[in-house]
Amino acid sequence: MAGRDRVVHLLRQLERAACRCPAHSTSFHQGAACTVRKTDYAFEMASSNIRYGEGVTREIGMDLQNLGARWVCVMTDRNLSRLPPVKSVLDSLVTHGVNYQVYDNVRVEPTDSSFKDAIAFAKKESFDVFVAVGGGSVIDTCKAANLYACHPEADFLDFVNAPIGKGKPVTGVLKPLIAVPTTAGTGSETTGVAIFDFEALKAKTGIASRAIKPTLGLVDPLHTLHMPERVAANSGFDVLCHALESYTALPYTLRSPCPPNPITRPAYQGSNPISDVWARHALHVVAKYMKRSVRDPEDVEARSSMHLASVFAGIGFGNAGVHLCHGMSYPIAGNVKTHMAKDYNVDHPMVPHGLSVVLTSPAVFNFTAPMCPERHLEAASILGADVSRVKREDAGPLLADTLRGFLYDLEVEDGLGAVGYTTEDVPDLVKGTVPQERVTKLSPREHTEEDLTRLFEASMKLY
Repeated sequence: MAGRDRVVHLLRQLERAACRCPAHSTSFHQGAACTVRKTDYAFEMASSNIRYGEGVTREIGMDLQNLGARWVCVMTDRNLSRLPPVKSVLDSLVTHGVNYQVYDNVRVEPTDSSFKDAIAFAKKESFDVFVAVGGGSVIDTCKAANLYACHPEADFLDFVNAPIGKGKPVTGVLKPLIAVPTTAGTGSETTGVAIFDFEALKAKTGIASRAIKPTLGLVDPLHTLHMPERVAANSGFDVLCHALESYTALPYTLRSPCPPNPITRPAYQGSNPISDVWARHALHVVAKYMKRSVRDPEDVEARSSMHLASVFAGIGFGNAGVHLCHGMSYPIAGNVKTHMAKDYNVDHPMVPHGLSVVLTSPAVFNFTAPMCPERHLEAASILGADVSRVKREDAGPLLADTLRGFLYDLEVEDGLGAVGYTTEDVPDLVKGTVPQERVTKLSPREHTEEDLTRLFEASMKLY
């Protein structure tokens, strides 16, 4: 017995002295982690299932049959409703005997009002599956419609990101959602994020929860052949910034607070080893194919590659997050005055999302580079810059110049001034950025309102 008591005594001493790091401690993972840590120690990867291939859309009717769908909500916008991608989806549904109803009133660059209209439509029917055919606006609207149709008692602001909304976690089960993306940009087919303009604040916000990500994304590169030149360009800029921002985001181990429960761990967690792989690969594809895809709509290889790059970057930023370019883009889009975007068949002023994001990118990455110069230099190198003799302290100016050259080659508007803004608008742009802390707090460099002011001023003219 003396020997047994000795063993028990030693085991208890070892337990008390055990390493508290997450790799070695069982108790660390049982809720104690966030009583002793201010920052997170773990990250989680979540993404929709993705099926890729030319003509893969024709399989959607079989997918819906396999899900046992009886009454399907198909969401799109009025322009797309007359184009081949929607026809391809509906033909497949008819072929396989799937009953459906189409909602084609999605607004390009949706607002809280347009979200609510789609939600009301979804609530009126007992849909058991949702299908989104379109770009990020359509897919995000469909996510919101599915979410609130499955939570009929919820107030609209319940799931909207704080501080604008209440940011409540989604605990209920949603209906299956199949996304059929028709642009190569947002990556919305992979993420649990839905973005909209909150009209009262003239700024974008959104809903972020892994629960709303599509069940399946059908990535059919044939659909991207219908994108006009500027739509292809602006969609591609979104891919570019998704990759750059997620790769340079604050590391997940420095993000605070450490969640007391896994359900409160945010979708946007900070840069991490897995997201890094997707972001870097997306950058390589953008560097090789984006200019070709914009200049020649019949370049199937380039357009197909950019469609995949959108998926790659979506998986990356959908788990790592974005930061200042996106945070600052929301008031740029929300405060638009008279700018009418070329190649967009809409009846309202609009700064397309990808354009609103990329216009600040030279200033932003010049600002963030001191915190992780190696990553900024690597990004510049991937995009074609010679970094062989560049000092770490010059990483920001080099990446900024590389981006300016990239944008100039693709005939991007010459800064915020070219889309209708002046320095007098800067206070409102800063005011609209401040509530975007869900993304801006992932900037690797802390910033003040004065910093934001300087970044907006520096973005008034690019060349």
